[in-house]
Amino acid sequence: LFALKRLRVGQYLGTYHGPMVKRNGTHVLWVENEPGTWLKCDGKNILRYLNHNSNPNAEFDGFDLYALRNIQPGQEITFDYGEDPSA
Repeated sequence: LFALKRLRVGQYLGTYHGPMVKRNGTHVLWVENEPGTWLKCDGKNILRYLNHNSNPNAEFDGFDLYALRNIQPGQEITFDYGEDPSA
């Protein structure tokens, strides 16, 4: 997923939408609802195409995505997948 225009640090980039599921899968985003309780959303919108980077330029706050720093047009938007909570 690549930026079409300049995105500024802290800018809201979108919300990960899709049905809540019980199991992991290719486009499932895990969000800790409260300590030890996880919500799992099977992404059905464009945010499902985000890739991992250990030095990401975006991060999720719940299911909402925000820019961690300025992102230039044409630059890939990435986030850190983190640890597998089911492991």
